[in-house]
Amino acid sequence: MRLLDPSGLEALRVALAGAPAPKRRLWVCGGPGCLASGAAKIQAALAAEVKAKGLGDGVGLRTDLTGCLGLCEMGPMVGVEPEGYLYGNVTVEDCRELVSETLLAGLPVGRLLANPDNPTRSEQPFYQSQTQLITKRFGKTIPGSIEDYLKTGGYAALGLAISKLGPLGVAERVEASGLRGRGGGGFPAGRKWASCRLAPGTAKYVLANGDEGDPGAFMNRSLMEGDPFSIIEGMTLGAYAVGASRGFIYVRHEYPISVERLDGAIKEAEKMGLLGHNILGSGFSFNLSTVEGGGAFVCGESTALMASIEGREGQPRVKYVRSTEKGLWDCPTLLQNVETWANVPIIVERGPEWFKSKGTKDNPGTKVFCLVGQVKYSGLIEMPLGSPIRTLVFGVGGGTKPGRRFKAVQIGGPSGGCLPYSALDLPLDFDSLSKAGAIMGSGGLIVMDDISCVVDVARYFTGFLMGESCGKCAPCREGLTLIYRILDDLCQGRGREGDSAVLEKLATNLARTALCGLGQSAGNPLLSTMRHFGEEYLEHELEGFCRSGRCQGLFWPDINPNLCVGCGSCLAACPTRVISGQKKEPHRIDLTGCVSCGSCIAICRFGAAKAIRKGGSQAARQADHQADLADPSKDAPKTNNIPTPQSVTKDPTQPAPKGGGQAGA
Repeated sequence: MRLLDPSGLEALRVALAGAPAPKRRLWVCGGPGCLASGAAKIQAALAAEVKAKGLGDGVGLRTDLTGCLGLCEMGPMVGVEPEGYLYGNVTVEDCRELVSETLLAGLPVGRLLANPDNPTRSEQPFYQSQTQLITKRFGKTIPGSIEDYLKTGGYAALGLAISKLGPLGVAERVEASGLRGRGGGGFPAGRKWASCRLAPGTAKYVLANGDEGDPGAFMNRSLMEGDPFSIIEGMTLGAYAVGASRGFIYVRHEYPISVERLDGAIKEAEKMGLLGHNILGSGFSFNLSTVEGGGAFVCGESTALMASIEGREGQPRVKYVRSTEKGLWDCPTLLQNVETWANVPIIVERGPEWFKSKGTKDNPGTKVFCLVGQVKYSGLIEMPLGSPIRTLVFGVGGGTKPGRRFKAVQIGGPSGGCLPYSALDLPLDFDSLSKAGAIMGSGGLIVMDDISCVVDVARYFTGFLMGESCGKCAPCREGLTLIYRILDDLCQGRGREGDSAVLEKLATNLARTALCGLGQSAGNPLLSTMRHFGEEYLEHELEGFCRSGRCQGLFWPDINPNLCVGCGSCLAACPTRVISGQKKEPHRIDLTGCVSCGSCIAICRFGAAKAIRKGGSQAARQADHQADLADPSKDAPKTNNIPTPQSVTKDPTQPAPKGGGQAGA
């Protein structure tokens, strides 16, 4: 049906919200990680089992794909409504039991519970610290169903805008809310909207930036695939406020499911008259479509993105004129990140004061984060801005994995900064991170433990940015190449005295002279790791030593007999078979055949294997052993719970029970 006015929209929303809900549903996580692990096959198998048993909507039992359930470490995941059970590591073979036990009888399948001690989603610590505003529909709606979106409050904001607020009222609410751009810069959205609204010109555009390219980041993708209508409604409100009639959602070419779901949602909105000509009889017309990018990281920069939409090479330009005045095809253009757009309907419907009650005074609202790396429970997390880093890493994420000590967290992607343990109480907001030498970026957090080498980390991110640089300006093109070569030499044992000073000078000058944000922030990983872990750079430079055991050939591996429990993990991992020892007895390494690959250090769950300097004395080694025994967590928080020989009650080489049984612990 095509809606003709706001009253018709409201009547439909009320009717859908009051319709009987299914008696029980199995929601299969449709997030990126779970889909890669076979979630679509699981949903198809569940649907086939329902059909084989002669069940259907008539008895109120359903199985559907939904948005990301967040706890990616346990994927593929299945959620249950209304009981709230949460299953992890589900396979196709489990589907028959899920239908018979849970869908029909409402009973939990204990062996599949993500956390047997806290079987429901609301009980798990991973979710308890979160505040879900823009991810609130994940696990509760079908992403491509406009009916599901409407009955969960969707398009209430657009109806209110057209019936009562008007264009100026919408713009004023957004400005009063203090909403800041969620793409990384944190620029006040209201100021950008006002500039575009007041800019002269009859043709105006609104754009959504979905060109997410940070390693380990999938916030934007999860949002585009899990709740596409929230982005579409937000852009419609933005177009209404600034007087635009055309919009584009710029999506990475590597996100085909995002494009598919956005295109499907656009068609559904057009059918109902919520996009296109004369929306809800207001005289306001707005057409929207997706544009696939070419996969260039630099196209996340605003002017490069617009050049790409125009069909030109994605290269940035000097911003002597703002895009809100002359942007796409030299017309006033309002560009926001997809997460920023998803916040707009919430602000318009509930009001700026309600929105400002979340987060902090200067950083209101929530932010979606991706927590990945060496952490127990990685996943998609939505938290109020201003939450301490510690809450995400140790509260929601559960800290580092067994046997490992926290070292640092990289915040803001390849252009972000690396922060040590002493910065864990820093609030996650735009201003605090900037003062600490990091950036919010799109919201990715990569946790590193004690076997992560900061020099190698800086080399990785520099190499990534070197490959993604458009090459237009010499500081970025030549500077990144030179920085990478020096870092590679340090990691390969070819360091020269003075390398650290040269690196610092190169990164500092790059920030001052590069054309766009990519080059200006490209030195952040290097400068931040040098600031907090400068001794490791000097060790690589002057001693040819990597204390993390990451850079092959720059250390000897050593096993502390006081901490080794004889589990055999290192023996099995050693490629040259130079480790020996009996079960439950301390193991030894014959260094004459060792290639210092670090496999034994990486796999040890007890902190027994570590890197030592080549040529180090036996006395120095014994001193280190005694220090570890006295305080095995001396370099990191005690909350990491490094196991001791006395605490081991089972063979750690044996696989854990299916589902892990520790999610959210």
